[in-house]
Amino acid sequence: MEKVYEISEKTKLTYGRGYVYSLQYHLIWCTKYRKKVLTDGIDIQCKEMLTELADQYSFQILAMEVMPDHIHLLLDCRPQFMISDMVKIMKGNLARRLFLDHPELKKQLWGGHLWNPSYCAVTVSDRSHEQVKCYIDSQKER
Repeated sequence: MEKVYEISEKTKLTYGRGYVYSLQYHLIWCTKYRKKVLTDGIDIQCKEMLTELADQYSFQILAMEVMPDHIHLLLDCRPQFMISDMVKIMKGNLARRLFLDHPELKKQLWGGHLWNPSYCAVTVSDRSHEQVKCYIDSQKER
C-alpha cells in the first residue's frame, strides 16, 4: 500500500514498497492533421474518459485541457509505468470510444485515425509545476 507525504504545497512524495517517487509529466498530443474535431461536447467526453483512465491505471491528473485539435495533461504517475505506454493507453482508449460514440469523426479524418502518432512529454519539476499548471488551465482563454 502506497503512502503519500506532502513535503511542500506543490510536491508530494509517494512511498511504495521499496521506492519513493514524485514524477510529473506535461503531455501533449494532437489530432491527425490538426483537425479541430474535439468540440461540441466531445471535449467534455474526453475529459471524463481521461479521468476514468486515471482511476483505472492509478495515475493522477493534476491539470487537463482539451482543445479543438490537441490535449494537454499534467500527470503524476507511478514509476512502474513507461510514459510511452501510458500515452498509448490514453490515445487508444479515447480513439476507440470516440469513434464508437461519434462515427462522424471518421468521415472528418482521412484514413480513420484520430491522433497524430507523435506526442510531447516533458518532465515537470517543483520549480516549473505551478507554471505548467497555470499554462494548461489558461488554454481555453487564449
